[in-house]
Amino acid sequence: MEAKRREFWFIVGSQDLYGQQVLDIVDGRAREMAEELTKVLPYPLVYKVTARTNQEITETIREANFSDACVGIITWCHTFSPSKMWINGLASLQKPYCHLATQYNREIPNEEIDMDFMNLNQAAHGDREHGFLAARLRLPRKVIAGYWKDAPVQKRVADWMKAAVGVAVSREMKVMRFGDNMRDVAVTEGDKVEVQIQLGWQVNTWAVGDLVKEMEAVTEAEINALVKEYESRYEIATDNMDSIRYQAREEIAMKKMMDREGCRAFSNTFQDLYGMEQLPGLASQHLMSQGYGYGAEGDWKVSAMTAILKAMGEGGNGASGFMEDYTYHLVEGSEYSLGAHMLEVCPSLAADKPRIETHHLGIGMNRKDPARLVFEGKSGPGIVVSLIDMGGRLRLIVQDIECVKPIMPMPNLPVARVMWRAMPDLTTGVECWITAGGAHHTVLSYDVSAEQMRDWARMMEIEFVHITKDTTPEKLEEELFLKDLAWKLK
Repeated sequence: MEAKRREFWFIVGSQDLYGQQVLDIVDGRAREMAEELTKVLPYPLVYKVTARTNQEITETIREANFSDACVGIITWCHTFSPSKMWINGLASLQKPYCHLATQYNREIPNEEIDMDFMNLNQAAHGDREHGFLAARLRLPRKVIAGYWKDAPVQKRVADWMKAAVGVAVSREMKVMRFGDNMRDVAVTEGDKVEVQIQLGWQVNTWAVGDLVKEMEAVTEAEINALVKEYESRYEIATDNMDSIRYQAREEIAMKKMMDREGCRAFSNTFQDLYGMEQLPGLASQHLMSQGYGYGAEGDWKVSAMTAILKAMGEGGNGASGFMEDYTYHLVEGSEYSLGAHMLEVCPSLAADKPRIETHHLGIGMNRKDPARLVFEGKSGPGIVVSLIDMGGRLRLIVQDIECVKPIMPMPNLPVARVMWRAMPDLTTGVECWITAGGAHHTVLSYDVSAEQMRDWARMMEIEFVHITKDTTPEKLEEELFLKDLAWKLK
């Protein structure tokens, strides 16, 4: 995926009461903080202004709104900043907003503290004034308190930045649907107009015949080059090179179409393969490894969410991928979910080098055996994420999970698979997931956290439900009831 310039703007609050010397000190410290934080944060923190007037703040925020590079703003009040002068600017803000409640100095200097020091170092005073105004405006925001040089504070800022990048990706999102949804499936449906209004997604359909025409134009040289890439990244465990080459042809064609239209996610369905010999398996998996989102059975919501979580992950293309709960292991004391799909699980989830295998696909239309990547998923903590359309609003459901090495080899299961323990335990977790309306398709992520997804949902102003080790069905039912009431009032 083409990398874009992403940066965050640092806007510091002050006023004119203390004289130019104090403002010069604030300006110098703000520059120093931005430069030092940029060294440890995933994206540059660009110091913009020590704002002293309504006009300065309003002009800076308007500039942020129209800047393609600016992903969000981080504010801090070094001195006391009367926040009525922030009203016009913050009321017009269209970018994610983080309030960093910190101070330049770590300690109170016992021997040096006097009224000059107090007038200069009023973050404890200024940040409260600033916070009241944001609360009064009902602005969705992240408040992070602590010393700016401390690693935990820096990590929280970094995590928020990644969530804000997810917002930027969402607002740029275009999804290419090859055909429609799988017939009669409820959860893959949804209001595409409302989603574009709320999340920014442009979701449209391209005919499978258009893809077939694009495939016919792919050259043998292009296929040879991509097969060499497959050979360098994966273990070839099949003699059926024709199938691998056909998957390469599909991948090249899909990528050309998506890049031409500016799409970073796609969906398809095995019920609509007009003119195609195989359902894309390896092709879809390798595209996901490059940061594209994918959804099976025409599931455009999970397709876009996959691309968003990937962009929020490590290096802008993290270990996140399309997933589906397939079956359970219900032995007492050893309860697990087995997640997989027919063909399309992203290799970013793999514990070891994936293998390219070719097997019969025993569902859908009778086609040639497709090549696919087969592997086991990594062990470790993660989340599964589902975005559902509740009719009139969107609900984001996140469940904490603990992935494990599959407890059995399953030698006759020719698909990529991940095994995990759902929180708080398998059966309670399943009850809570179903009660909340969670879909059978999810995005599984190892490096995006539930807190980041909460931040993302807050920035997008949609409902958020989190199933944790402490969740009970009774508490969740009460939470969902109250959320229904609250969201109906919005």
